[in-house]
Amino acid sequence: MAGKEDFTQAIKVDSKFQFGDGKTKKSIFREDVHINQGSLNVYADEVEVDASKGEGNEIFIATGNPAKYSQEQEQGGSIEASANRIEYRRDQRTLTLEGDAQLKQNNSSVKGESIVFNMELEQIVAQGEGENQDSGRVTTIFQPSKKSASQQKKTDDNKNAEPSEQLEQEEQP
Repeated sequence: MAGKEDFTQAIKVDSKFQFGDGKTKKSIFREDVHINQGSLNVYADEVEVDASKGEGNEIFIATGNPAKYSQEQEQGGSIEASANRIEYRRDQRTLTLEGDAQLKQNNSSVKGESIVFNMELEQIVAQGEGENQDSGRVTTIFQPSKKSASQQKKTDDNKNAEPSEQLEQEEQP
């Protein structure tokens, strides 16, 4: 799970400009906006916060060129995302990325027009848009795992051996 402990911590919003409306419970933050909650970080040009549904149900809408999100995972590794618009729903613990959306988790990445990421369940739904054949696609890239030093040595030894030796090495358990 992405930073489970993060969700129990306070949310800090930093910016050069802030406007808050106590009656509507909405705020706007502009210029070099940084949201922090534990290891969760969002960087944006502008963030609108809608707190009208009560504490714990806030909606944060970050926009930028692009807006960026990052968070450390419980098991190690990290998640990074970017999009023109990032919506963080605190109650659902979801990120909705819209407009040139990209999400990287460990060695894999997903790109599309929009991505919905459930932070708690670590589930991703991505989709593309567009009419022509090249647009409207979702691209997922899985990177190969790194070989251990002993696996690499065996591969290197096999490459340098004579063909008859290679056959013998490949047959060994």
